[in-house]
Amino acid sequence: MKPWWMWKLGKGLLFLAVGLTVFGAIVMTLWNALVPELFGGPLLSFWQAMGLLALSHILLRGWTPWRHGHGWRDHRWKQKFEEKLAAMAPEEREQFKEEWKRRCGYYPGEETKETGR
Repeated sequence: MKPWWMWKLGKGLLFLAVGLTVFGAIVMTLWNALVPELFGGPLLSFWQAMGLLALSHILLRGWTPWRHGHGWRDHRWKQKFEEKLAAMAPEEREQFKEEWKRRCGYYPGEETKETGR
């Protein structure tokens, strides 16, 4: 009898292979339907579409496959920032907000009439 983790690994690899195949076919179909007509570009084969998919993943998300693009939106960063703001005295907090407005033009969380943000 096989250990449970081998069964789980096999199912995961099968799911990954099917998902990549379907996603690659979608990319190839969309590219071949739009790019040649709109821009006069070349048609893509399936493997070229897979390469384009891998390249876009590297360029847009980075090298690490387990980090899913949280970046500045990462919960830990936001939590640390809020704790730092909460620890500030009211005068320090207002000074920080004014500095933020001076550098960026607005402070997040406050709506301004000019920007509408």
